[in-house]
Amino acid sequence: MNDSDLFLKLNGKLYDLRTPIVMGIVNITPDSFFAFSRYKSDRTLLQQVETFLNDGATLIDIGGYSTRPQAEPVSVDEEIQRISEALELICKKFPEAVLSVDTFRSPVARMAVQQYGVAMINDISGGTLDQQMFETIAGLQVAYVLMHTRGTPQHMQEHTDYEDVVAEVLQFLAKRVAQLRLLGVHDVVIDPGFGFAKTLEQNYEMMYKLAFFRQIQAPLLVGVSRKSMIYKLLETDPEGSLNGTTALNMLALMGGASILRVHDVKEAVETVKIFKAYSQTTNKI
Repeated sequence: MNDSDLFLKLNGKLYDLRTPIVMGIVNITPDSFFAFSRYKSDRTLLQQVETFLNDGATLIDIGGYSTRPQAEPVSVDEEIQRISEALELICKKFPEAVLSVDTFRSPVARMAVQQYGVAMINDISGGTLDQQMFETIAGLQVAYVLMHTRGTPQHMQEHTDYEDVVAEVLQFLAKRVAQLRLLGVHDVVIDPGFGFAKTLEQNYEMMYKLAFFRQIQAPLLVGVSRKSMIYKLLETDPEGSLNGTTALNMLALMGGASILRVHDVKEAVETVKIFKAYSQTTNKI
């Protein structure tokens, strides 16, 4: 990957991702897999966003549809209502915040960008669950996170039969990045989709071979925060998975990740700082 591929335009500003950045997760859902990321009031929501920004988050990622396995479906109208209420609060309180919306539905993406100036759409389906998503992103001219998964959130863990998980995920991402660029979408971020339609062993194989994804000329986002690939291995739960998350985030950075999507911004920012100091030292040797 060339250094020129590690720049991302967000709200008209160019970000240099040669120094990785952190995206803080804000779930406007009652059933997120990590209980402490659910917000019961406007005040606690705004407090969390403020904490993320103070701790060094570059992006705030807002989701209104839980994508954990077996999550209950949410209607488009309900998702739009959840997202718009949160965006209304956040944009008023933190007008300079750079926002992303986690959705696989083009009407939600369109609303978020046109009404609230959201800088990025984070699509866990890579455009497979809404055939209008790519054209919508091209028309909106915003940054787009292209993630790999199979099936729907309710049934994705039934689709883990790969001959070669890394090769097949790479092929999926490369093909769809090419489609987006033909449509005029240039600010594309790729995400291998840890935890989505992958077994625990497949997740660790992808992490081990993460550098392979550099052959796609796009910044790489990694989201492993408190996921089952950590807590099942360590025989704990999401609440007990911060240390494991930090360990995997460092491995992700060493594998070429440019964006870490996390529940714990302070710890991730510190991990980036340590990685940067380490990288600068090794480059001098």
